[in-house]
Amino acid sequence: MKIYTKTGDKGQTALIGGRRVSKADLRIDAYGTVDELNAWIGLVRDQAVNALRKDLLKEIQDRLFTIGAELATDPEKAPKQAMPAIVPNDVTLLEEAMDAMDAELPELRAFVLPGGHEGVSFCHLARTVCRRAERLTIALNDSSPVDPLVIQYLNRLSDYLFVLSRKMAQELGAEEVAWKPRK
Repeated sequence: MKIYTKTGDKGQTALIGGRRVSKADLRIDAYGTVDELNAWIGLVRDQAVNALRKDLLKEIQDRLFTIGAELATDPEKAPKQAMPAIVPNDVTLLEEAMDAMDAELPELRAFVLPGGHEGVSFCHLARTVCRRAERLTIALNDSSPVDPLVIQYLNRLSDYLFVLSRKMAQELGAEEVAWKPRK
């Protein structure tokens, strides 16, 4: 099987279900951003500081493929076979991981400037892409219903990535710079 099909050469792509849409369609933008997020999560997972979190980060990547499949599915022509889905326990897993990290972090008293270490910066980039994926998915939901758990998962994932960035900074001994607005 070849990777290229030439069917998208005129700016169209097929959704799961067969309908062809513009590659600039909001649905394509939403799942494309989820794909971008997945690549950033892979980079975060590859950081040595995350050795003990690799399995959870792989699980997150798997959930992002699930979300991508849902967003790539034509809601009017969904396949008859069961598709993977986000379940409430996926959200709970992120919350429990955040709670465990939060218990070991100093109290947050200000906004934090991204940076301090390359790995921490990668995590902040993943967080901002996650927020964009969430916004695009919400915009898509305004015209074509999306499973509410998908939106909830993306919201919780961006929170998880923020807490993870703080935990990574702590473990790496990186400075966590509080934002101090000019007066």
